[in-house]
Amino acid sequence: MFDILKKSLTTGVVTEDYPQAPAEVSKQARGRPEIDFANWRDARSAAAACPTGALAYEDKDGTRAVTLDLAKCTFCGLCAEADTAIRMTNACELAARRRAELVTTAKFELAPGGVQGKLLDHQPSTLNYQPPAPIDALGAELKARIAKVLGRSLHIREVDAGSCNGCEIEIVGLNSPVYDIERFGIHFVASPRHADMLLVTGPVSRNMELALRKTYDATPEPRLVVAVGACGCSGGIFGQNYASLGGVDKVIPVDVYIPGCPPNPHALLHGILTAVGRL
Repeated sequence: MFDILKKSLTTGVVTEDYPQAPAEVSKQARGRPEIDFANWRDARSAAAACPTGALAYEDKDGTRAVTLDLAKCTFCGLCAEADTAIRMTNACELAARRRAELVTTAKFELAPGGVQGKLLDHQPSTLNYQPPAPIDALGAELKARIAKVLGRSLHIREVDAGSCNGCEIEIVGLNSPVYDIERFGIHFVASPRHADMLLVTGPVSRNMELALRKTYDATPEPRLVVAVGACGCSGGIFGQNYASLGGVDKVIPVDVYIPGCPPNPHALLHGILTAVGRL
């Protein structure tokens, strides 16, 4: 015991300053892909390399429409390996309140040989993350908002609707001393009857559909639902098939989507705080 106390005292505080300070994400981490649309000449190779259809195109009437859907993107980097116009960033604060906010579209003239000519239109995703106020002000604001609506702290019930457990590993990290989600008055609970928010991972397997619906019905109002990861947002690599219904919003209403495969604790915390803003 004394060795543990000595270690704790010599280590000091390890909790991150996020969201007061920018997220300390490794440069090696993979986040949102970034496309140089102005100089992009051929989407075919990158679209063919994408395992989930997050990057797709359609040729029609002499034009090519390209779509990048972050809800489907696993940040695998295969598109960047196939096309030099694409690079992987480590951007992780990507939570959105509407599914459509995660979609970027572009339209090109179609030149001979199937390559892209002039960029005719570009509609970037409408994600517009603004850094929050200093941590003390943020904490006070959160507590006041939660107390006004809920009369107590925010309680989360995590639901695995069919995931590979990658997202669960990152969610466990939220309770570690490094991220310490409880400093915001946010706690995980064992029963949906004690919860204000459902944090749902995985594509909803057909065997979990009824359980997820019952969990949602058992959660008292006002309730929030956060879809976690590419699987939770869209079905991810599994999509819709004989065993999977797809994203969480195929079964219950979703308030916030957190893309990634899996989203790191910074992305999860950003998404949870975004959801709290909806209260």
